[in-house]
Amino acid sequence: MLIEELVTPALIVDSAAFDHNLTTMSAALPGSRLRPHVKAHKCTALARRQAAAGHLTFTCATIREVEGMAAAGLGQDLLLANEVVDATRLGRVEGRVTVAVDSEETIEAAADGGVKEVLIDVNVGLPRCGCDPDQAGDLAAKARARGLVVRGVMGYEGHGVGIEDRALREQLTAAAMELLTKAHADVGGEIISAGATGTYDINTWANEIQAGSYALMDTAYAKLDLPFKQALSVLATVISVSSAGYAVANCGLKSLGMDHGNPDIEGGGIVLIVSDEHLTFVPEDPVVVGDRIRVLPAHVDPTVAYHERMHLVSGGEVLESWDIDLRGW
Repeated sequence: MLIEELVTPALIVDSAAFDHNLTTMSAALPGSRLRPHVKAHKCTALARRQAAAGHLTFTCATIREVEGMAAAGLGQDLLLANEVVDATRLGRVEGRVTVAVDSEETIEAAADGGVKEVLIDVNVGLPRCGCDPDQAGDLAAKARARGLVVRGVMGYEGHGVGIEDRALREQLTAAAMELLTKAHADVGGEIISAGATGTYDINTWANEIQAGSYALMDTAYAKLDLPFKQALSVLATVISVSSAGYAVANCGLKSLGMDHGNPDIEGGGIVLIVSDEHLTFVPEDPVVVGDRIRVLPAHVDPTVAYHERMHLVSGGEVLESWDIDLRGW
């Protein structure tokens, strides 16, 4: 198939940029130093490419992702880096599953659901899940008393991973990891799990990094001067051109993650409005109805989740089409 035959909006992945990103990360964090986060792409075909690059352990955000990865033969070591109050489905997964816990309730859910291994999730500054660092040792003891294996700790310095000022990003990461390593001293276990694409080369305290966006990238992370290329874009068709100087493409809120701001237009242009099914923009060069543009999302994870499949492309050719088969819950 040729790219011009795709029905738009279509999620496309530039093959050369994608390969560059996998190779670059594999060199920086080989083997178990990286636990790729599949929430960024929700695609087992892409995960297989990450496994082929030497990364055989994975991070998941939902039970559905854990189930799908295991069913695809990628269940060697899966971490659900999220709390659940019903772990029954996790207990039925064929593969090695570890789940994050941060309370007695989530410990009970893991034990009652048949999960055998946990990480103690520690709040290291992001106001989300995670126990107080001073409570981590006590929770680990409670987990072991319920017969669970405590593999270590995890903590997410998400409040710092997207900050453009690298010195401040380093400072926030160091402060967060001081809390996590203190908790790890109380908890024990072989794993200190943390990090993201924005801190993959900063966070040297964790022995596994949960980066995900690096494989496809987005414009928010592109501002951080990372060595990864923008591989992902949404192919859209120009459906209207105004005499006032703006144009409209068929790519809107239902195909773009917008929580990190407006997308960019490959090759230039100014985005004015993004509505349900429309993107209104001022093109850098004149366009006509029927032209195709590539729209670069600001946040890869929710953008991918809007689509049923992505297409690996090179030049004008579609090389492969991959189902985004880990969507939903």
